[in-house]
Amino acid sequence: MTEPLFQRGAVVFDIHSTDKEAAIKEIVSRAKVFAAISCKERFIDAIFEREGEKCTGVGHGAAVANGKLPEFTKAKIALGISRRGIDYGSFDGKPVHLLFIVASESLIQEDYIKMMGALARIVRDEDFHKELLSSADEEEAEEKVIQYYSP
Repeated sequence: MTEPLFQRGAVVFDIHSTDKEAAIKEIVSRAKVFAAISCKERFIDAIFEREGEKCTGVGHGAAVANGKLPEFTKAKIALGISRRGIDYGSFDGKPVHLLFIVASESLIQEDYIKMMGALARIVRDEDFHKELLSSADEEEAEEKVIQYYSP
């Protein structure tokens, strides 16, 4: 991927919602990287449809929800950070503190696979989770995420 995984406006800090559906809606509505999406309701519906097939709570306090629509020409990602935790129904039964939401088009599988591989790195890094949760504000958390993925 030539573009950075995370762009400015990707982090939504201090999510207020504590359940999965509300948290997903909150991140989609608050994330600046999703501001230009004109079909937000369809995007949210696509995320919920995918969640209905299989919960995307991956353990380690993280989840990677995704919605695919044909009008998305470029994959985008947002990260919602919840200090309280989100009741997500993850396989390990633990609350989610880092909720990634990926918007992509179903035909750009190579980019999607690369993105998921990169996200796996952050999901497994428990020290980085703690560092993100200890951020003072959205700007600090976003800077940490961007630096984490800088070459």
